[in-house]
Amino acid sequence: MTKDIAGAESRQSMMTEDFFYFFLRLRKERIRKAVQACRTRYPDETPEGLARQLIASSSALSFMGGTLMHVPMLIPGIGQALKLLGFVGGASALTRMHLYLILEIALVYGKDIDAQERVPEMAAVVAATGLAVSAPLLLNVLELNPFYALPAAGLAATAMTRLIGESAIQMYSGRITQPVPTALATPEPIG
Repeated sequence: MTKDIAGAESRQSMMTEDFFYFFLRLRKERIRKAVQACRTRYPDETPEGLARQLIASSSALSFMGGTLMHVPMLIPGIGQALKLLGFVGGASALTRMHLYLILEIALVYGKDIDAQERVPEMAAVVAATGLAVSAPLLLNVLELNPFYALPAAGLAATAMTRLIGESAIQMYSGRITQPVPTALATPEPIG
C-alpha cells in the first residue's frame, strides 16, 4: 500500500497530464512509438547517438517551422489579429515539438516520461521556446528590414532545438543534475 502511494506521488498529477494533453496536444504514446522507431532504425546506436538522431530530425523541422511562423508578419494588408494568430500557432507547434524532443531523449535514456520530475523540465522547455520564437520580433524594434525575420526565425528556432536537445542529453545521461534554467539561476559562489 505504501509503495502504491509513493508511486502515485512520483507520477504527474491528472491535471498536469490533462494540461499537456489538451492544451499542448502532447501524446505520450506517440513519443514511445517515435523512440521505438528510432531504436529499430538504428539498432547499434548508443543512447547519445539515438538522442542526436532525434535532435537532427527536430532541427530540420524547427528551421522550417520558425521560418514559416513569421511569414504572416510580412504580408501587408492582413490584420494584426491574423498575424498574431499565425505567430501563436507557430509558437505552439514549436513548443510541442520541443516537448516531444526532451521526452523522447528522456525515454532513450530509460527515464519515466510520466514521472513528476519531467514537469519542471517541460516548463523550462516552454519558457525557452517562448524566448526563441520571439527573438525575430526584435528586428521590428531595431527597425531592420522585416525580410530578415525569416532566416532569423529559422535560425533562432534551430538553435533553441539544438540547445534543448544537448541540455537533455547532458541531464538524462547524468552529466548535469538539474534543468539548465535552474542551474543558471543558482550560480556557484566565487572564490
